[in-house]
Amino acid sequence: MISMTGYAYEEKTTDDAVVSVEIKSVNSRFLDLTVNLPYFLNPIESYFRTKISDKVSRGKVDVFIRIKENHSSAKVSVDTQLAKTYMEAYRQIAAAAGMSQINPQAALNSLINQEGVIISSTDYDVEKYKAMIEPVFDAAMSRFMQDKEREGENMKKDLLEKLAVLEKCASFFKEWQPKMESYFKEQITTKFNELLGENADQNRIMTETAAMLVKYTINEEIVRLNSHIGAMKTEINDNPVPGKRLDFICQEMNREINTIGSKNQFAEVGAMVINAKDALENIREQSKNVE
Repeated sequence: MISMTGYAYEEKTTDDAVVSVEIKSVNSRFLDLTVNLPYFLNPIESYFRTKISDKVSRGKVDVFIRIKENHSSAKVSVDTQLAKTYMEAYRQIAAAAGMSQINPQAALNSLINQEGVIISSTDYDVEKYKAMIEPVFDAAMSRFMQDKEREGENMKKDLLEKLAVLEKCASFFKEWQPKMESYFKEQITTKFNELLGENADQNRIMTETAAMLVKYTINEEIVRLNSHIGAMKTEINDNPVPGKRLDFICQEMNREINTIGSKNQFAEVGAMVINAKDALENIREQSKNVE
């Protein structure tokens, strides 16, 4: 069992750059994955997205890949012809304004700021950066999954404890089922005898009792509840990503427990229905944290 929440951070310094990878996730109904990396590495974003989606099925996952280069690889060049053209324009403006000369420093500052005079470019070797990032990413991913698995084991333990409570509730319902049926039979027989005395029709009493049992017996609900408990136990123990299935089974369990509660006539059973609902609600909330 794996938790949807997890965190990991890894950093590595080489001669060329400092590479860091941060991965964190919170609950989400589906996989919501965001990969943040420098713009020039957009061509390899899908590669790292796939590495994550191969291991994570649900959750809002944010990945931050950062690179700080120790040495700049930028190339700078000057368009001298464009600079001469701007300078000639300055002279013409100065002459038209009646100025005998131009301030050299002011002219130089203006030239530097003109678009296209100074050209900078960087050649990014994407495959080189990918090779730098991958070992750091893999280490972060390994720690991230370990964090999720550790939390998942704690959740599994908690879910099994709450499921054990539900099993006790189901056993209690089964023990009380014949008592409930005897109570209905006794009530109907008593009422008929009070009204008709010795003239009470035993066949009529049996018919009314059968009708009452069909309406109020909880045998089917107990059978289905135990079946759902078994299914949930299998999901928790055998399914590595049972989150969605657990939510569905909780809905089915809730239906059976509510029906048992609506048919109940005993305070003892009513108290156990409350215990069952409390345990089920805890399971439902915990299952929202499971992949």
